[in-house]
Amino acid sequence: MSEIEKKLAELGLELPPSAPSRAMFLPGKISGNLLFLSGQICEWEGVPKHFGPISKGFDVSIGQEAARMCALNLLFCARQVAGSLDRIVGVVKVNGYVAADPDYGEGPFIVNGASQLFTDLLGEAGRHARTAVNVASLPANALVEVEAVLELT
Repeated sequence: MSEIEKKLAELGLELPPSAPSRAMFLPGKISGNLLFLSGQICEWEGVPKHFGPISKGFDVSIGQEAARMCALNLLFCARQVAGSLDRIVGVVKVNGYVAADPDYGEGPFIVNGASQLFTDLLGEAGRHARTAVNVASLPANALVEVEAVLELT
């Protein structure tokens, strides 16, 4: 079990048993010492759990839970592609997409759910550059999709 998986267990979290692809793409690709991870939606074993679009008054904590789920799927894919989560040196970049009405301004706070998990697991190495935007829709009408670039040993 990797150090990241041990920390997940301490937080009462675990990686999903699978993170099936919805289309024709790789879960991630290594180039040099960087792992580019494809976007993951808020689903568990291929079953979407949180749906958009959202509007004003939506409970941000529910959205953060959805973004955290995306990050767990990303970590599953990282382990699959890199062979071990112990190869992760840090998180370089995160892009988050939130399915929301045009006047919803809290999208970045929702993506914080993914960012916080990376920081909780990796400390300062989990802090990253980030983009967080609202979009009209996402695959399977998901609420959130998150992609990431990780640095590997």
